[in-house]
Amino acid sequence: MPGDSHDPSSPPYARLADGPTTLQVLRRLDSGPRGLTEAEAAARLVRFGPHGMPSRDTESWPRLFARGLREPFTAVLLCLGLVSAAVAAWGTACVILSLVTVSCVLRASGESRADRSLAGLRRLVAETATVVRRADDGLPPTVRDIPVGELVPGDVVRLGPGDLVPADVRLLRANGLTVRQAALTGESAAVAKHPADTPDTAYEDGRADDERQDHERDRRRDHEAARQGVFGQRRLCFQGSSVVTGSGTAVVLATGARTRFAAAHGDPAGGRNGPRGRAAGAVDRSVASISSVLVRFMLLTPPLVLTANAALRGRGLETLPFAVAVAVGLTPEMLPVIVSTSLARSASLLARTRGVIVKRLSALHDLGAVDVLCLDKTGTLTQDRPVVERAVDALGADDPEVLRLAAVNAWWTLQLAEPPTPDALDGALLEAADADGAGREPAAAGARHEAAGGRGRAHAEVAGAYDGVAALPFDPRRRIATAVVRHPRRLGVHTLVVKGAAEEVLRRCDLAQDERDALLGRAADRADEGLRVLAVATADRPARRRGWTPADERGLIFRGFVTFRDTLAPTAAEALRGLGGGGVSVKVLTGDHPGTAVRACRDLGLEPGEVRTAYELAGLPDAELAATVRRTTVFARCAPEDKARIIAALRADGHTVGFLGDGVNDLPALRTADVGIAPRDAVDVARESADVVLADKDLAAIDHAVTAGRHSTVTVATYLRVTLSSNLGNVVAMLAAGLALPFLPMLPAQVLAQNLCFDAAQLSFAHDRPHPDALRRPASLRPRRFLRFITGFGLLNAVADLATFAVLALALRGPDAIDDAAAFHSGWFTENLTTQALAMLLLRTTRSRSPGATGSRGTPPTAGRPPRPVGAAAGALALAGLLIPLTPLGALLGMIPLPPVYYGLLATVLAFYAAALTVARRRYERRS
Repeated sequence: MPGDSHDPSSPPYARLADGPTTLQVLRRLDSGPRGLTEAEAAARLVRFGPHGMPSRDTESWPRLFARGLREPFTAVLLCLGLVSAAVAAWGTACVILSLVTVSCVLRASGESRADRSLAGLRRLVAETATVVRRADDGLPPTVRDIPVGELVPGDVVRLGPGDLVPADVRLLRANGLTVRQAALTGESAAVAKHPADTPDTAYEDGRADDERQDHERDRRRDHEAARQGVFGQRRLCFQGSSVVTGSGTAVVLATGARTRFAAAHGDPAGGRNGPRGRAAGAVDRSVASISSVLVRFMLLTPPLVLTANAALRGRGLETLPFAVAVAVGLTPEMLPVIVSTSLARSASLLARTRGVIVKRLSALHDLGAVDVLCLDKTGTLTQDRPVVERAVDALGADDPEVLRLAAVNAWWTLQLAEPPTPDALDGALLEAADADGAGREPAAAGARHEAAGGRGRAHAEVAGAYDGVAALPFDPRRRIATAVVRHPRRLGVHTLVVKGAAEEVLRRCDLAQDERDALLGRAADRADEGLRVLAVATADRPARRRGWTPADERGLIFRGFVTFRDTLAPTAAEALRGLGGGGVSVKVLTGDHPGTAVRACRDLGLEPGEVRTAYELAGLPDAELAATVRRTTVFARCAPEDKARIIAALRADGHTVGFLGDGVNDLPALRTADVGIAPRDAVDVARESADVVLADKDLAAIDHAVTAGRHSTVTVATYLRVTLSSNLGNVVAMLAAGLALPFLPMLPAQVLAQNLCFDAAQLSFAHDRPHPDALRRPASLRPRRFLRFITGFGLLNAVADLATFAVLALALRGPDAIDDAAAFHSGWFTENLTTQALAMLLLRTTRSRSPGATGSRGTPPTAGRPPRPVGAAAGALALAGLLIPLTPLGALLGMIPLPPVYYGLLATVLAFYAAALTVARRRYERRS
């Protein structure tokens, strides 16, 4: 019985797939070529369950909303709203609680939408399957279509052109079968599939030497396929792939959640660190860490103020409103507004100008912090369209005749095949022959070419110099294609023009063994350089009426090689230079041959460095894997799990990683990366899982998105830097003054009014325009470094606040003047707002390596002209501090006008504060 051997990740699955013969596999599955009986199928359906996409219980919308309240920053906002309500600041409380509600609604809606993304997979899954079953043991098998949900392990299914592979299967028989696995591997080229342990039937003469050579060839191919991973196994086909050509019969190995398709898909709303949702990105984690510190400090402040005042001043619960107001003043209330506005403006600009859709707004912050971008080669660095590089003869010299013969083969196999099957390499040959001056084609041939999906009509010499007689189209077993043609001037002679894999063409040529080995070595060298190689050979035969067969492909004359390279994406080289100049290293994760990836990188100016294949990384421990991944640029022969493991190693090494993918095979990597990126034409489930969707698979768009992300992150870092350092300084000064003075240093209403003015001015940061220097390197918040910054500059702000004591004592004259509470409140209110205005100007205009945000080193300061919104807001804030005590609003808040001498002394304090702030900032920059 199949037992537990249907888990794709378990050793039994590997044993069924790779090790034993077909007969052994059938025995282990308790099946046979005649299929299961209906009773056996029914019993297995009960045991293994219906075959379909994995399902999961979806949570209700209210539960998703409640889950959002547990997010660290949302909890900060909720606590702040409740505190504001407790001190009767109803306006502030309503605004903050509205922000909490909006945040939770957006989060719940996003997760609910992700639950519905499972429906997008249905188009990649077959609805019916052609199955071989028997009504009973003694009855002959019948072939019929059944709903795919009724398939069970051990079923025998039949595959034909255009079919979707209904489950993970192992081939029993195949005839010219090729399968497209793009939804699983991302590679658009069809893959040849064949049961390796069946005898070769491609040749009609039945010579034992040929059979031994064919089996030796199969052994070599199987060895190479094993090195490429499970998707390279020729005898396996997987759910989610489709049949391009040929037919086959296969036995079902795995169904339901045990298939590779289901394993790669996982949970579309699932996350990396939990069953629901994507794990927080790098910037989100940093903000959460900073928020958690603020929460602790905020919760500690009221009892600390109450206890100190009760012990030293004999004041009890009457200080509670002041303590709560101080706690409110510590928290950056405008952070959600700044973050949302900045992200929304950047996302809107990207959508309008670059066609980039940001599905998760916070992903823009993570994009700004990305320092490693992982991507595939095909469609990103190169287009999925090969072009001819050279055509050379046996000695390696350029030979246009070799290209012409290869184009003759491509043209007539396309014209005479039934049905015509256009091939990318054939299209490249015809285009190259046309560019080489091939001439014009007859109208009838041109019409057929158009009907067959050809790329052009001007292939004169290809169609006109020869008349097509017959064609033996490409067969994945033979790996060659043959066109039989006749020349109008050579009556009685038919010419076989053969092209295909070098080893297959050369072994059919009349060559000495050393010549054959030398030519094979030359072809291998070109392959190692990342070129695709086709060999071309010809043979003249007497004209005949009977058909041509593969047995006639003997005694050929070798003519030369045609090499192909991938067409480079037009914007890739410039985009790679932009990413590299911006501190983002690019790593290529591809299923291709290492040489192909290396050549594409070098052609684009990206130094490949060390090159590793996935199977070389398989046995490495985590520490060694991290070191290897750090110094490697190109990873070849990657399966989906390999990509995810490489990205996880990069993240564990401290990098912020973005990944660009477009297939079901890319889902594990899309979810593992800090930022998942997919093009618009990606499969639905990949697009749903991505954080960012591109209009086209274009690196230039990613470069612009990274810059926009840095813009938002630097803006948020600037806001937090100014706000937290100023707030911390005010809180420390008020706590110290509260213990030194016989009265409260500020009334609760004055504290809240001061916060309101400061918050209104800080809205200008949402429209800030960081200096270009600040956008040249990845920008990320580092909590420890950030907290050190706000602590140092906050204490400097507290010193300036406490210096106001001396100013007030001198300005108000007399030993008892300091006891005038209204005068003290007025003077400190003015000083607080003016010092905060200075902080907005001076702490923003730092070097590009912003405190709390990493950036480029050694660039000149950006001091000089702050952007108009921030400069105007700072001026308005300072003006409010000067004028409010003189207005009726000041009287309402318990403040009075101050004597002119105070303002002169205040200007002196502000001058010293500005100088100290500038010196401290520059010293900090040098140390950074």
